[in-house]
Amino acid sequence: MVDDQLRARDITDLRVLAAMASVPRHEFVPEEYRYAAYADEPLPIGFGQTISQPYIVAWMTQELDVAAGARVLEVGTGCGYQTAVLAELGADVYSVEISPELADQAERTLTRLGYTGLHLRHGSGYEGWPDAAPFDRILLTAAPPEIPQLLIDELSDGGRLLGPVGTDFQLVEIVDKRDDRISRRSSIPVRFVPMRP
Repeated sequence: MVDDQLRARDITDLRVLAAMASVPRHEFVPEEYRYAAYADEPLPIGFGQTISQPYIVAWMTQELDVAAGARVLEVGTGCGYQTAVLAELGADVYSVEISPELADQAERTLTRLGYTGLHLRHGSGYEGWPDAAPFDRILLTAAPPEIPQLLIDELSDGGRLLGPVGTDFQLVEIVDKRDDRISRRSSIPVRFVPMRP
């Protein structure tokens, strides 16, 4: 997976490649889809949600540019795969999931695999995590029609927010905050599940 789908394309960050190699993706997908766990495609994880294809996880992680020790808010824990990748980078991860069943399942999987020190909770990503803000990085793994201002407000100075935006057509949007000024740019087209309130 790492050599053929990531390194052979435009994933060049050695820390991201190492993180992707370290996380056992098959542990995060349902038993019936484990045969395809390392294929470069999204897979169903139940409750109307999916695990993103490895390339998109790696690309978004690389663009997020996470330093060790960075405080990262992940909106959409899902099965916990992206959470584990962020943890492998040494991030202090706060992750919120709208589905209580997926939140519980992700916590069990991450604990079983030895990931400790993560901050996980069930709730709406639209509310962010105000009592833990500000965050150096915020990653959305579900697509809102537009980036909620509340999440931008939870970025620290020098922070970056990255996530899919749109309904019928989605692009990854990258938001940087510098000296309380906001800059935005759109990047690659993607297809994520909608971000639910």
